[in-house]
Amino acid sequence: MTLSEYAESLKGKTIAVIGIGVSNRPLTELLLSHGCDVTACDLRTREQMGEEAAQLEKLGAKLKLGPDYLEGLDQDVLFRTPGLMPFEEHLEAAKARGSVLTSEMEVFLSLCPCRVIAVTGSDGKTTTSTILSELLKAAGFRVHLGGNIGNPLLCEIPDIRPDDIAVLELSSFQLHSMRCCPDIAVVTNISPNHLDKHRDFQDYIDAKREILLHQTPDCRLILNADDAHTPYYECFAKARVAHFSDRQMTGDGAFVRDGVIVRVSGGRARTVLPVSEIRLPGEHNVLNYLAAFAATEGLVPDEICAEVARSFAGVEHRLEIVRTLHGVTYINDSIGSSPTRTIAGLHAMRTKPIVIAGGYDKRIPFDELGDALCEYAKALFLTGDTAEKIRAAVLRSPRYEESGLPVAVEPDFRAAVLAAAQAAGEGDIVLFSPACASFDHFKNFAERGRIFKSIIMELE
Repeated sequence: MTLSEYAESLKGKTIAVIGIGVSNRPLTELLLSHGCDVTACDLRTREQMGEEAAQLEKLGAKLKLGPDYLEGLDQDVLFRTPGLMPFEEHLEAAKARGSVLTSEMEVFLSLCPCRVIAVTGSDGKTTTSTILSELLKAAGFRVHLGGNIGNPLLCEIPDIRPDDIAVLELSSFQLHSMRCCPDIAVVTNISPNHLDKHRDFQDYIDAKREILLHQTPDCRLILNADDAHTPYYECFAKARVAHFSDRQMTGDGAFVRDGVIVRVSGGRARTVLPVSEIRLPGEHNVLNYLAAFAATEGLVPDEICAEVARSFAGVEHRLEIVRTLHGVTYINDSIGSSPTRTIAGLHAMRTKPIVIAGGYDKRIPFDELGDALCEYAKALFLTGDTAEKIRAAVLRSPRYEESGLPVAVEPDFRAAVLAAAQAAGEGDIVLFSPACASFDHFKNFAERGRIFKSIIMELE
């Protein structure tokens, strides 16, 4: 079925598009262009939406805005925004009344005419997806990068050719209760995350499982051999499984041996490049490359893998060097939205950094982060909703007294950044890695990172 045929098939049905954000706005416009009966639902009020509300009405949309935007949903088809979980009570009630619940990404996957590589996990999704895209482009493929990264892809389907490859970063929010069958699925790792949204940790684990649950024996599944949750996922795998590891040899997949990355396929091992030649810093990026090398076996030659690893400089907001001023290096790691990401960033530093952390509370424990900060940070400046929680985790760490780590709390984000800069001297690193989501004071991690960078660029 083509995209136009799909949109035409919805004519005569009532449709609610819930959450008019980056992905759902193009979807809404597409459906309206085909004469569909669309109600656009959003938590924002008309005043908050401004001109966007008038534009949607001009295109033919009905609007349901404000705090009661979920009340009385009874449309035939509901497109949910990723951040609204499918077990939300209003959605459950609508499904009980016969509504079909889906999403822009689920429809894309059902209509996509080319091969799909999908990546999920707690950490490394974005970087791994971007590395995959870089590898495939270097090998001559036309690549469409989307999902939780890049542009929404549904409306680009008419431009996608069968011999292209779509690389998708998929979050637990997108995957939850979504049927998908990627040709190649990658799970980078699993650690507690988004527990403010999921019922519990098991619900989060099972949401990630959707990426592999509907694969067939013709598909491939790439798993982290060192992750404690891999045996659980393997119980449900129907696809051919390959592994990656920086600690042990694998069968098919990729691993590190004596400081060199090795690729294995059909029992044949080949060296790709020394770990020391990877341009991106940090052990976690070695794992990201291992996952990508395993996923592109048979698609990207070893020599191209090595060339990309030596040249690719990274992704914005991911251990991004902003500037060096008066001998102080400022690094933007705004993507560090969980404790494990920030811990990985700490491990990637060449010297103990002055750390700026804190943000929206996802109800994730900070004990491990507290230990890591005591061991690897030179000073700590906390801001945002979780500042006191992180401070408490640091103070109760058994490593705190020995570390002598200075800890300061600055409620204002700008003040926290400026205080960290003031505390830095020649040779220091100031690392902004929040260990939390951005939604306490920012629209998303990208906005947070851009604001951090603008503050740093103003320094004299």
